[in-house]
Amino acid sequence: MRQLLDLERYPLDTLTSPRGQALVAACRRDLAETGMFNLEGLVRPQALARCIAEVEPMFERQAFTHKRDHNIYFRDDIADLAPDHPALRRVETVNRTICGDQIPHSDLCRIYEWAPLAEFLAAAMGKTRLYIMADPLARINVMAYRAGEALNWHFDRSEFTTTLLLQAPAAGGAFQYRRDLRSDSDPNYDGVARLLAGQDDEVKTLPLAPGTLSVFKGKDTAHRVTAAVGETSRMVTVFSYYEQPGRLFSEEERLGFFGRATALEPAA
Repeated sequence: MRQLLDLERYPLDTLTSPRGQALVAACRRDLAETGMFNLEGLVRPQALARCIAEVEPMFERQAFTHKRDHNIYFRDDIADLAPDHPALRRVETVNRTICGDQIPHSDLCRIYEWAPLAEFLAAAMGKTRLYIMADPLARINVMAYRAGEALNWHFDRSEFTTTLLLQAPAAGGAFQYRRDLRSDSDPNYDGVARLLAGQDDEVKTLPLAPGTLSVFKGKDTAHRVTAAVGETSRMVTVFSYYEQPGRLFSEEERLGFFGRATALEPAA
């Protein structure tokens, strides 16, 4: 794993050491103060290039084009809102997606399944334990955004999200977020409406470098990625971890995000 990750800079595999404890403390502090933390340069440059080489050719013929008109909730059953409420303003997301079952032996899978990474994330998030996802499609997703394509405003289903930026476009492709826009007790529909109208001055824009692992609380933090500009696609991997083992997407979720409900048969 040391050939893939810079474990001298980020001692993920020695969390009980003074340096490991300092790393966890710094990540917890960043998470509390800003709603996210970033490990810039976690993936070594040569390993990053290899990861890109593994998946980039797949995007032309093997990727699912996820193009969806949606609201910020990715739901159309918000019973306590009128259909024309400004918090339900429609936006569009477009990307191409490679699923975990398409890259089962890749370096990205090796990183995702490496037990010390889940142990580090659990420690940084204050969790007892985290498990890799059982769903062969949703466990790892690699998404590419070509010129003009974007991931629009949304809330995540899970409490937190872990991403690894593989490649940045020439321009655009900026990660923007508005932390704590809602809570379990307050959906803050008026605040959501202000965000969608471009009237929220607490939105933050974060430049990210390829090779950066990012963790943020996406359940109550609205976030988006602005449209990519130029010939180079923005390419990002999403790693899914949960506090309970055996987590699967529903058939409806699989069809909506990946265009299919059934996993590929393992190669002989």
